[in-house]
Amino acid sequence: MKKIWLWLPFLFFAGLLTTMASHLQGQDRAEAHQSKLIGKPIPNFSLPAMLNDPNHPGLGSATFRQGQPRLLNFFASWCIPCIAEAPHLLRLAKMGVPIDAVAIRDKPVDVARFLRRHGNPYDRIGSDPTSHVQIAMGASGVPETFVIDGRG
Repeated sequence: MKKIWLWLPFLFFAGLLTTMASHLQGQDRAEAHQSKLIGKPIPNFSLPAMLNDPNHPGLGSATFRQGQPRLLNFFASWCIPCIAEAPHLLRLAKMGVPIDAVAIRDKPVDVARFLRRHGNPYDRIGSDPTSHVQIAMGASGVPETFVIDGRG
């Protein structure tokens, strides 16, 4: 009888893993990550500059209606996956891809330190301290990048 009690936690854990795996297989991953804004205009917004640097002004939705496609990247200095994404964004910027950013719930000193350490591919960086623009865009977290056509 004691041997049954020893195996009970293992059986419970195995059952839990089986249940989780079956639920994960049932989800359509492409649909789960598809933006609700495809084919729709981006929400109107105007964000102040994150950095006190004339080379990196604030960011507004009008920037994305100037005829040229652009990337809009949501990031944060406290975001570990943003560090892994940084070299890819730098490579795109070196190829001539215009990239703008929204810094989420962050401080200018921390963002400046992050950009010094990991590079700065951004033309403009807006500050979104309350995640208002992030939520309006339907971004679920950081990092997240949107491709926006020249009409917004």
